[in-house]
Parts: sequence; C-alpha cells; structure tokens
Amino acid sequence: MDIQTIGIVGAGQMGNGIAHVMSLAGYEVLLNDISQEALDNAMEVMRGNMERQASRGKISEEDMNDALARIKTTVTLTDLGASDLIIEAATEREKVKEEIFDTLLPHLKPDTILTSNTSSISITRLASRTDRPEKFMGFHFMNPVPVMQLVELIRGIATDEETFNACQEVVARLNKTSASAEDFPAFIVNRILMPMINEAVYTLYEGVGSVKSIDSSMKLGANHPMGPLELADFIGLDTCLAIMNVLHDGLADTKYRPCPLLTKYVEAGWLGRKSNRGFYDYRGDEPVPTR
Repeated sequence: MDIQTIGIVGAGQMGNGIAHVMSLAGYEVLLNDISQEALDNAMEVMRGNMERQASRGKISEEDMNDALARIKTTVTLTDLGASDLIIEAATEREKVKEEIFDTLLPHLKPDTILTSNTSSISITRLASRTDRPEKFMGFHFMNPVPVMQLVELIRGIATDEETFNACQEVVARLNKTSASAEDFPAFIVNRILMPMINEAVYTLYEGVGSVKSIDSSMKLGANHPMGPLELADFIGLDTCLAIMNVLHDGLADTKYRPCPLLTKYVEAGWLGRKSNRGFYDYRGDEPVPTR
C-alpha cells in the first residue's frame, strides 16, 4: 500500500500533534474538527511548536514552511473520505468514535485504511461496525506526539497483514518506533501506567502522603521524570478515569477499580492542566498542590 494522504479526525492536543509529525514526514494532511476555531487554534499550535523545533536546529525553516503548507483543514468530516489513511483522534468515548466511522463509511475509497488513536477501547469492537474490519487497526500515539518516540499498533481480530505492514511503514517514516500490542483493554502502555497513577491517587486518598510527597517520592526514589499525579494532570483526569473504567469493565478485576477521589475530581471539573485545576492548581505563576 502506498500511503500519501492522511486524514485526521480531531484537532485537539493529539490530533494536531499527529498532523505535525505527519506533515514533517512529507505526507499530505487533511485535519478535521467540528469547529473552525479549533482548527485555527491547531494551526497556531503547530506553527509555534515547529518554530521551537527550528530555533533548536531540529528542523529548518524551509522544512517548517513546507510542512505547514501540506496541512489543510476542514469542518466537513466526509471530506476525509479520499484519504489513503484516516486516523481518528476524537474524544475517548466509544459512542463518539462510532458516529465518526458511521459518517465516514459511505465516502471512503475501497482501499482506505481506518485507524483509531484510542488509548483503551477495543479495536475489534470498533472495527466490527465498519465495512472493512480487515483494514482497521489501532494507531496509538503517545503525548506529546512530536516528542514521544513510541507508537502502539494494535491489530483487531480481523486486521490483515497488509494493513499492519502499511501502518508500520508509516511509523518508520516518522522516525518513531512501533510496538505491536494485542487487542486487550488499554493495550500495553496504559495497562501498566494507569493502574500506577490510580494507586498514587489511592495513596493520596488514604492519607499515606500529600500530592507533593507522592510526586517527589516517585521522581527522586524511582527516577521518574514526572510524578504520577503531575502526569495525571498532564494527561487529563477525565482520560485517566475513562481508561480505568475500560480496564475495570473489560477485565472484571477489582484491582482496576478507579479511586473514588479520582472520580470526585472529575465530577468537580478539576481535570488537570486543561481546566487549570487538578491535583495541582495552575492558575498562578507556579502549580500549587490542591491536597
């Protein structure tokens, strides 16, 4: 399969990061969102991130200008139908993803590959609703996309070898590393990472340590670059909770039960950095622990 054009659904943090790396790798990118404002903001974010890369000598100014010129935007989802590869990077809710694929299906080329950037939802189940389960797979980038080197490739039960190989070649062209994961809840990275974050929240909930002491302990005692609560705020507490619920529902094991404190923070709308409050309060000059 010769993939040249990439359609991306969702212009948020993950979607614009994927568009960024795809365009720099020479792919023609069509970025979709329901809001023109979100698309305009995504273009500004990508330009700013590429300018930082150029200032550090990682890319040239010509590379940046060429890459930005390869990115087009649209608020019409069906415009993506002519793409060789589509990556869905919408919110982590299965119903939303299903509606996106249902809308796209009548407009796709026969050989278009469909993928989802989901961090936890069953690829087999998403694929089963489409007319091409053999050309459907998980294409899970890590956040922030321009910086992180790993991409998880997840085959559904019907995904064929040609589709997997084509996606593996795309990852190689991005100068990233692919890891093949089986289609079980949360795949590899989040299957290991989210229970650790959830346990850190339990440690806070049970009064074993404060936000500061928990994060400092893991940074200085386990050599983690970020503490687990700081990392949860960066990911988004709603996303962490959604993944824990997928693990708990999908594996039926009580060790994946989301901590009630995590649920409480999400109910309060304290979702982390994106809402300016989570386990830290980001409204001042420096983040301040909220507990």
